[in-house]
Amino acid sequence: MLIVNNIEVIYDHVILVLKGTSLEVPERKIVALLGANGAGKTTTLKAISNLLHAERGEVTKGSIEFDGTQVHDLSPNELVKRGCIQVMEGRHVFEHLTVEENILTGAYTRKDSRANIAEDLEKTYSYFPRLKERKSSQAGYTSGGEQQMMVIGRALMSKPKMILLDEPSMGLAPQLVEEIFEIVKDLNQREGVSFLLAEQNTNIALRYANYGYVLENGRVVMDGEASELLENEDVKEFYLGVGGEGRKNFRDVKNYRRRKRWL
Repeated sequence: MLIVNNIEVIYDHVILVLKGTSLEVPERKIVALLGANGAGKTTTLKAISNLLHAERGEVTKGSIEFDGTQVHDLSPNELVKRGCIQVMEGRHVFEHLTVEENILTGAYTRKDSRANIAEDLEKTYSYFPRLKERKSSQAGYTSGGEQQMMVIGRALMSKPKMILLDEPSMGLAPQLVEEIFEIVKDLNQREGVSFLLAEQNTNIALRYANYGYVLENGRVVMDGEASELLENEDVKEFYLGVGGEGRKNFRDVKNYRRRKRWL
């Protein structure tokens, strides 16, 4: 469904952020894009969704193909109409609108009847029952977990084939993170929505994903089946904090000298 082939991204005509990144997302699959803060995960998602221009960034090399079509020259709203939408990092809700009004903005690009949109709204509420309870509340006064559900529900209202989900666990309690990822899994299995999931929480991302890519300094340094990456010694060492002898003590870690095999 999505093929990113050897792209380079430059900001302000000077700063090279992505250095030949390639990845694929098959239809009806969840793919995790992993890496530390600053590795290039968000830039990759924005390159796909064509949101780079707002930040003076551009794709200077390579190609991006979604659902059989080159999307480099499409505007973000045209891409949404084709079925690819990004859920931004940081839960960008319209704070002055109600929860339900926020969710309905996701249907803005659709030409469907009110009855179809109302039907999809009820379906969204079936995945997020907590939002139905809070539908008349002002969005700015809801919790972080509710706002994360809101922006995913808003994306769902656009009837997407693929959702680019950026750091869904950021700032949430572990129990809520688990709940969000269960909903992502449910949407993938029942609605057939593909997900490209950028996430620092490597452990939970790989537990729910089918495949994973590890980004470091703008390059893909490792990829494979999610179950294999979870057992990979380098992933355990550098992204899960677990070495061959179990979890390491910080006093040992700060003096640790093992070199990453991909450098």
